[in-house]
Amino acid sequence: MKFELKTENENYSKSFQYFLRIFFIFALIIISCDSALKLGIISRHYQIDYSCRLLSIERSSSNFKKLSKLSNLKSKQKIWEFCRGVVK
Repeated sequence: MKFELKTENENYSKSFQYFLRIFFIFALIIISCDSALKLGIISRHYQIDYSCRLLSIERSSSNFKKLSKLSNLKSKQKIWEFCRGVVK
């Protein structure tokens, strides 16, 4: 009859591997969320830039509404001043 005992080293290595796995997954989640937020900021910037260029060509109320939502500006004068700074 064979009798085996588990040593403490096996338990420590398994718990250490579990800890590293959890840490790695958590780090990947944080990196993914950070990348998604940065891509959202970049996308918003390009939407504003495109809308300002479009507004300089065609002055329609739909373009003013888009820029009003993106930039949180309400008056047309403030939107014009904002676009002058963006399009330079």
